[in-house]
Amino acid sequence: MPWFPIVGAAIGAAVGGVAAALMEIVPASVAAAVAVVVGIVLTGAFHEDGLADTTDALGGWSPEQRREILKDSRHGSYGVVAMVSTVLIRVMCIASLGPAVAVAGSVAAHTLGRGAAVGVMGLAQPVPTAGLGADYARSLSGRRTLLGVTAALLLATLAVGWWVLPLGAAAAVGALVVAVIARRAFGGVSGDILGAVEQVGECLVLIVVSGLALRHPLWWA
Repeated sequence: MPWFPIVGAAIGAAVGGVAAALMEIVPASVAAAVAVVVGIVLTGAFHEDGLADTTDALGGWSPEQRREILKDSRHGSYGVVAMVSTVLIRVMCIASLGPAVAVAGSVAAHTLGRGAAVGVMGLAQPVPTAGLGADYARSLSGRRTLLGVTAALLLATLAVGWWVLPLGAAAAVGALVVAVIARRAFGGVSGDILGAVEQVGECLVLIVVSGLALRHPLWWA
């Protein structure tokens, strides 16, 4: 799990690299759409699936029913809307950036989103049922949690410099909100909910990046 943000940095670099390269030959919106799709393909839509399952399950009437819905591989209207919304937000944000900021912002978003998931995994209570995500959460030590979150912050700092302060805060707020909702709705966190944490964090980071880029230059650009 401490390696999770490092994997995120690599995926973010691939997404940002595709966007930056294509921006030289096609409109920014097209480049951003292709780049986001590349990221989804690289991860197998793993986190998007978790977000969709979580969103669908919130419609249940009790924690037990919601946990059962989490296990259903089919997606309802809430889940589909959630996935489409996050894809749209990411495409629009990346399309608003220049090539250099698209690379740095994508690295930060994927890294901090996964760092937030590691933090929630290590600190939040897992759901009271068996599952891969819940099992990892039970076995993750405080030291490994701290290592994973620290790695995410360091990698993001290399990419965006002082921007990491508002970006890290955005990812943390998103993680806290999802964790609180999960605690009340499901009795804890599971693998699907961790996917939702990553997606919310990734989108919030990119939104903040798009705002910062309007007013402040990137430290290395």
